[in-house]
Amino acid sequence: MINKRKAFIVGLKSHKLSNKEKLFLKKHKPWGVILFSRNINSIKQTKALTDNIKKIFKDSNYPILIDQEGGRVNRLNKIISFDNLTSEYFGNLFEKDKKKLKIVYKLFVDKTSYLLKSIGVNINTVPVLDLRFKGASNIIGDRSFSKNKNTVSKMGDLCIKLFHENSIGTIIKHIPGHGLANVDSHKFKPNVNKTFKYLNKNDFYTFKNKKSYFAMTAHVVYKNIDKLNTATHSKKIIKLIRNKIGFKNILISDDLSMKSLKDNIMNKTIKTFKSGCNIALHCNGNLSEMKIIANNSPLISNFIIKKTSQFYKILS
Repeated sequence: MINKRKAFIVGLKSHKLSNKEKLFLKKHKPWGVILFSRNINSIKQTKALTDNIKKIFKDSNYPILIDQEGGRVNRLNKIISFDNLTSEYFGNLFEKDKKKLKIVYKLFVDKTSYLLKSIGVNINTVPVLDLRFKGASNIIGDRSFSKNKNTVSKMGDLCIKLFHENSIGTIIKHIPGHGLANVDSHKFKPNVNKTFKYLNKNDFYTFKNKKSYFAMTAHVVYKNIDKLNTATHSKKIIKLIRNKIGFKNILISDDLSMKSLKDNIMNKTIKTFKSGCNIALHCNGNLSEMKIIANNSPLISNFIIKKTSQFYKILS
């Protein structure tokens, strides 16, 4: 039953479920599980892993996520190389030759979706809708389609549409915009000093009117909107995402084990839900941290149940 689950997502340590992980999943019932390169050795092995997860929940549609952008973010690197197929490559092609882009990008999404379904994954954390800025941290870099907001927005629409046609859910990220971040949020807390007016016209623009069922928040501080809190922990920013950007579906935090969030794991989790995020994400597979997150995450709300059911409909 979906409604018995709790509002968090976890990573796993290795290629198969340990006994402790099995017990954890049965007891705490996370809404979903996310896979990384450390979990993927081959198609057969990964399919066995995801089948075992789905058996625990008696749900063939159970949400299993992956970060499979292409380029340097390639969790399938033991199966296939996508090194040159960066978002920047596709964004440049879009600006040069839209007809060719549509053919090439469809092939890329179709092949990616085929591989994801082969390993039992049904949600990909794409598209990256952050703008590329000169002088910003390279953590986004060629993961962005472009510095042009219209290119990013249109490529985002195409990405979501093509993955949905392949029965794969998408997670737009990093809402409301990570492009101006001055440091890598995996290691430090980024600050953005631009005005709301500037951000709304540029960074926030690319996230508007997107048909994705999910969005992932940015661990970024927007100084002119909320001086203290990253978007993940900011009621003001979450309200802005809902009302100004207009995103009405499931909001998932970025990874709570990232160092831009300067608190213990319990407080990070509590703040994530207090700000208005729907689901907390934790990726590193550390079981003691996972237990703290599980114990501080609520049961999924009627809103999450309703939106999850809508997402399940594309998984035919």
